[in-house]
Formats: sequence, C-alpha cells, structure tokens
Amino acid sequence: MEDVDIKQEEKRFYAALIMPVFFMILVFTIRLVEDLESFSLVEWGIRPLSIEGLPGILLAPLIHSDWTHFFANAVPFMVLGVSLFYFYRGIAIPVFVFVYLMSGIWVWLGARDAWHIGASGMIYGLAAFLVTSGVIRNHIPLLAISLIVVFLYGGMIWGVFPLKWNVPYSWESHLWGSIAGLALAVIYRNKGPQKQIKQWPEEEYESPYWENEAPE
Repeated sequence: MEDVDIKQEEKRFYAALIMPVFFMILVFTIRLVEDLESFSLVEWGIRPLSIEGLPGILLAPLIHSDWTHFFANAVPFMVLGVSLFYFYRGIAIPVFVFVYLMSGIWVWLGARDAWHIGASGMIYGLAAFLVTSGVIRNHIPLLAISLIVVFLYGGMIWGVFPLKWNVPYSWESHLWGSIAGLALAVIYRNKGPQKQIKQWPEEEYESPYWENEAPE
C-alpha cells in the first residue's frame, strides 16, 4: 500500500513539473537566441497604453534583458510554479493563466511609459496566491506552504514599492501580479483542496423503556 502511495505522489510531482518546465525551456530558448544572434527583444515587452505594447501582454514574461535577469527569475518561478501545480492541481491551470493575463493587462493600463519585460510579475502573482490561499483555507499543509513561501521570498514585498520612481525593474509588474494572485486566491477559495471537516457519527437514539411498553 505504501509503495502505491509513493508512486502516486511521484506521478503527481512529475505532472506538476510539466507546465513550469515547459515555460522555462521556452524562456531559456528565447534568451539563448537573443544572446547568440546579438539582438534584443525588449520591444516585445509591454509599453503601457500603446498599440505596439499590446502584444507584450502575452510576450513580456518570456523576455529577459540578460542572463542575470533570467536566472534571478528562473529559480523562484520553478519553486512557486511546481508548488502551485502540485498542491492546487485542480485549479492550477486557470490560476496560472489568469495571473499571466491579469498582471499583463493591468501593467499595460497602469505603469510607467517604458518597456516592461520579465517573468517577475508571474512570480509575485504565484507567491501572493500561495500565501493568501493557504491562509484563507486554513488547511495545515497549505498553511505550511504559505509559511515556506514567506520564509523563502518574504523579502520580495519590497519589490512592490518603488524606492525611487526610475528604478531599473518593473515594480508595477510586481504590484499588479501580487494583486492578481491575491484576487484569485479569494475567487477560487471554494475550489481546489479544502480543509476536511470532521463529521462525528450520529449516536443511535434509544427510546426510553416506557415508550416501548404496550398500552394497557
């Protein structure tokens, strides 16, 4: 029985790897092509309130300025992405897609006039979802994931607020990604894994002896 459970958990873990790994392979390939061909795809990013910046809603998370930028996003993205697909596998795909789209649309609608690129908005969105969802559901395994995310990436909170207006990173992507993740945790609070409520067996009612006596 234990061998069967271990195999099921292995299958579940490997299934959780598929989407994050596929995404990172795509991002890595684009960054490699940019490096080998010595050109930049920054203009594939989001340019707020501009027609040329609209495709960036879909493309910006795939583009990174250099290898330092790529690796800074790759590790947290894999940790948070696999956590999402492992623990929330029933709702992981819509959460992933909506964080992707919502953060991009909101950056296009409300951000500085600059090219915004990188997967950091996704990272902040996934982190916000995992933390908020674990707290809302009040389920010990999910709360543990929330605490682990806070422990590993709690310092990311400072990336939501610009210490200076012209910071070199897209704090707007961080902000809108976080809001998207938080909103989705509330929207999907009744879907996916839930805390099990113990139901105590009902005691059989035994009627008093006088109720069983036949009338005279």
